[in-house]
Amino acid sequence: MKVVGLISGGKDSCFAMMKCVQYGHQIVALANLMPADDSVDELDSYMYQTVGHQIVVSYSKCMGVPLFRRKIQGSTRHHELSYNMTAGDEVEDMFILLKEVKHQIPSITGVSSGAIASDYQRLRVESVCSRLGLISLAYLWKEDQSLLLQEMIKAGIVAITVKVAAIGLNPSKHLGKELSELSSHLHKLKELYGINVCGEGGEYETLTLDCPLFENARLLLDEYQIVLHSSDSIAPVGILHPSGFHVEQKLKAEHVNESGDYSRANGVSSESMDSVYEVQGDCTQSSDTDCSSTDKVFDFVTQEHHMFHVSEMVKDNMHSISCLLQNVHGTLGDLQEDLKLVLMKIESQLVEIGCSWNEVLYIHMYIADMGKFSVANETYVKFITHEKCLSGVPSRSTVELPLSQVGLGAAYVEVLVAKNQCKKVLHVQSISCWAPSCIGPYSQATLHKEILYMAGQLGLDPPTMLICDGGATAELEKALENSEAVAKCFTSSISTSAILLTIYCSKAIPTLDRIKIQEKMDMDLNRMKLRNLNNGNLCTVLNPMFLYVLVPDLPKRAFVEVKPMLYVADNVEPEEVVTDDDIIPDVSVKVALNYWGFQNSEWHDCCIQNCIVPGKICAVVLSITDELAVKICSKGATGAVHDGAAQKQITVQQMEMIARFCLYRLDTTLLMNYFSWDDVTYLKLYFPISLGMSHGMLLQVFMGAFNELAELSPRINIKEKPIFNLVPVLGAGKSAVSFDVVTCELFALKL
Repeated sequence: MKVVGLISGGKDSCFAMMKCVQYGHQIVALANLMPADDSVDELDSYMYQTVGHQIVVSYSKCMGVPLFRRKIQGSTRHHELSYNMTAGDEVEDMFILLKEVKHQIPSITGVSSGAIASDYQRLRVESVCSRLGLISLAYLWKEDQSLLLQEMIKAGIVAITVKVAAIGLNPSKHLGKELSELSSHLHKLKELYGINVCGEGGEYETLTLDCPLFENARLLLDEYQIVLHSSDSIAPVGILHPSGFHVEQKLKAEHVNESGDYSRANGVSSESMDSVYEVQGDCTQSSDTDCSSTDKVFDFVTQEHHMFHVSEMVKDNMHSISCLLQNVHGTLGDLQEDLKLVLMKIESQLVEIGCSWNEVLYIHMYIADMGKFSVANETYVKFITHEKCLSGVPSRSTVELPLSQVGLGAAYVEVLVAKNQCKKVLHVQSISCWAPSCIGPYSQATLHKEILYMAGQLGLDPPTMLICDGGATAELEKALENSEAVAKCFTSSISTSAILLTIYCSKAIPTLDRIKIQEKMDMDLNRMKLRNLNNGNLCTVLNPMFLYVLVPDLPKRAFVEVKPMLYVADNVEPEEVVTDDDIIPDVSVKVALNYWGFQNSEWHDCCIQNCIVPGKICAVVLSITDELAVKICSKGATGAVHDGAAQKQITVQQMEMIARFCLYRLDTTLLMNYFSWDDVTYLKLYFPISLGMSHGMLLQVFMGAFNELAELSPRINIKEKPIFNLVPVLGAGKSAVSFDVVTCELFALKL
């Protein structure tokens, strides 16, 4: 894409542009914000570096691209971490600047910035880009600073320090020094005092005099003065004021040798090389634009002729709500219309419980045709917007399901809602080398009461946002790496903190490759766990449950999508964790639970995966295999259940028996671990379409079983709406190859 580089003159913004070029983008313009008073070196700003701004004007000559500059009129008025448009804020100066750049060069679609670790800066750049319909590129984001500094020096960044403000950095000694000279000293200070070697904590600032992108010329500093701002004995603060410099032209052979992988190749004509534009405009006025306005109001749609199915599980201040349309006509529904209706219905359900999209933690969006994903996304972003989600946009997973085959419409949505506003949302919209970006109103992860709900991760190469090469196992490895990068932001790991790992597999994967996926999953997680053990990074270690789900298709035609759910403990002390191998049956449970004639047997345990944090979490995956279905149905069913075509031969009466067993086994597990149905946050029931039963039929079967259980046990109360979600799939189970007749996923919390 064609990119405008946001530059301060520092090493980070220049190296970020070099990385853009390395990943195939073209730098076609520069943008810089400077003090309103030319004589001022530095502003009191968390957002902009301005020391050395007197020299930045010559970058246009050095690179041969136009430079757009604006004098900063605003100040810091919006002090919260996330940014909302605020008249008079210094961020609005950036908006006006980039808006003019886009107006002058309409082909620009990306903005490069040098953010490494500052969420404050990144979120403001992303906010401006979102409003202008531009893509933020932050290729230095979350990179290891020690390695990054060495990479900058090796790549040919010639930058000098123009400000120092840290222990161990002396203005008279260290100002004006090149990075290559200071590198070893900076690393020593990191060991002694924990400073950021790239200066991310404000320890120092730099001015780039030469780099491979400066194809035409370099800058030479002739004169400067050192200005002492603070004579503090521990961490004196000083800046370098450049009073004289000149531009030195490069020989053609010189810049060819320097460029390497960072040659611009941007196609900008030579007439633009000396162009410097000053951008005017009043940042105190409303700066809104319709470039990316997505919060469009739908026309009212009559819902009375549509058959909705809504389920809801209520636990204290948490609600799990799902909504789908019954397809009474038996034809493939219109995805845009169906999704619009479903989202409108969910919105009305949220209003009924006194909530809005702002309280939603997670969204599962199931669609009937992944080929129309862009249409679904366009509809989605008109309901869920940043403006409606001031506490942070929900995380999301999207997969294709065989909805029409079981009598459903083209869209099915589940939402997890928390009324109390204590969620922490990680939402990085910038494209970087860290992890895949989420450009739009959906986040990488949401943490709520020690549970981290992570968005579905594909095997995307983060800097290019393309599916990696190498097939299903390569995609799985990359998806796990991406998941781990997100987990690290919460000081956790998918190898040690995961409660459940759901692995969606596309039907395009051959059966033999699905075997390799399961082997690869085990191998990679064990490797991660050993690495964490060796590094001493562990507190609580969980043994995760695995759920493999076979679906028709995934976004970007991916083979694999990984959806982790993690336990991120608030405390630092190790906690007791119980798995299915650790459970000791309670005799009182055997006596108390004897529903429908079922009694505890050893074979009951083989169908259960669970992850228990005593007093906090009870998570269960219950798998009813063909073999287990035979045992369950042997008492009341006369029809045989055989291998191979077993699922096709199951009758409604047999399914009723299986449903009763599922509820009996789930109830037993809850009781054994001192949980109740009131603690359940959600319950999903996955069923394969090869059963030949409609969604409506299975709904009646399980509703009947729940009603019977309510009559047998005071532990469960049945309300008007179902408390479970039925999810049609091609297959599901704890194995990537052999799938279940029914798979139950239950999650209960006492947090």
